[in-house]
Amino acid sequence: MTDTFKYLLPEDRIPRAWYNIVADLPKPPPPVLHPGTGKPIGPDDLAAIFPMELIRQEVATEREIEIPEPVREIYKLWRPAPLHRAVRLERALDTPARIFYKYEGVSPAGSHKPNTAVAQAFYNREAGIRKLATETGAGQWGSSLAFAGSLFGLEVKVYMVKISYQQKPYRRALMETYGATCIPSPSTETAAGRAVLAEHPDSPGSLGIAISEAVEVAAQNADTNYALGSVLNHVALHQTVIGLEAIEQMEMAGFWPDVVIGCAGGGSNFAGIAFPFLGKKLREGKDVRVVAVEPAACPTLTRGTYSYDFGDIAHLTPLMKMHTLGSSFVPPGFHAGGLRYHGMAPMVSHAKELGLIEARAVHQNPCFEAGLLFARSEGIVPAPESTHAVRAAIDEALEAKAEGKPRTILFNLSGHGHFDMQAYTDYLSGKLEDRDYDAAALRASLDALPQVAAE
Repeated sequence: MTDTFKYLLPEDRIPRAWYNIVADLPKPPPPVLHPGTGKPIGPDDLAAIFPMELIRQEVATEREIEIPEPVREIYKLWRPAPLHRAVRLERALDTPARIFYKYEGVSPAGSHKPNTAVAQAFYNREAGIRKLATETGAGQWGSSLAFAGSLFGLEVKVYMVKISYQQKPYRRALMETYGATCIPSPSTETAAGRAVLAEHPDSPGSLGIAISEAVEVAAQNADTNYALGSVLNHVALHQTVIGLEAIEQMEMAGFWPDVVIGCAGGGSNFAGIAFPFLGKKLREGKDVRVVAVEPAACPTLTRGTYSYDFGDIAHLTPLMKMHTLGSSFVPPGFHAGGLRYHGMAPMVSHAKELGLIEARAVHQNPCFEAGLLFARSEGIVPAPESTHAVRAAIDEALEAKAEGKPRTILFNLSGHGHFDMQAYTDYLSGKLEDRDYDAAALRASLDALPQVAAE
């Protein structure tokens, strides 16, 4: 048994460049299309809501993109994040597997989201923008952008999915503490929100609805830009600091992972841990299995269609080719609010189509069972989203035990659950339901996918 429980890097080992997986893919990803013309979008089509540097990163093909020094300086507040060997979990499972986890809950906002929030706030400030509008599910992204906005003097307005707004009041409080305004979505503030409420007055909301509201605000106000917490290429790019650090830390530990695991909703933390390892596989032939774990109630990778679709319910965004449940799909109100998105990041979806990653879907009760075991052995209470990765890691370790063979497992513990204790209370009291999506609603949503000639 190892004597080392965590592997730490000094601040000068914070990556100096983000990793862009596009440079190593055997086939380039499909282009993002303009919904009006059906043609690939250009920079001018996005300039109304994004700064030009983020637009450039969205379509970049070079392998490395330099991290600005002001961003690296702020990263020092929590980066490099630690890599832990889950020694006590290994003992609890009595497994020959070696379990490692990269812990992103050490950030000020408690999750991986500041890795991109700080970068996006920096580029917007440099472009002369003073206000940002965004959406959030469980609140990790909203609180992270609120934090980043406070550092760069930006006003932040967050449209929070209504079911999460009601379930997680302390996430709201955290955003407001950092100086942001938090609005339950759907709201009466926007045309998109009012349209949803007119048809569904009791709508629990969804990330697709909240995105529509935030994009509408950004598009209609010249002093406001939009910031997205997942899905887009530049967001996945910024998150690769996770995997880049983890590669160096796994080398310190003397092991290469047999499997890398991340929870997946929009795809940002998953891409952050997985893409640098996939880059090593593609460039150097270092074999590794990569597993994305999603909620069974919102199974984009395992039940969705790979197709062009809108990123929001009001169809204000460009068309992206991704695994999707349809932009009108509203998942049931399960506790992992950060995973309640109808589509998967186009780059993650492309990797799945190329056979580079696996996907599995799990219900929330087995996830919270895994989260409880992890908390009682390792001491960290995982966010509901992160319990999906914990569940898969435990399952991999139990498989190794059944086979009687060692296996090295690495997963991303993308955030802590300190603001999600109501979910654990519900689980411990037996009130947590394994909710499934409405199959008829899913069929209707998929039937309404836009028809794109490029397909």
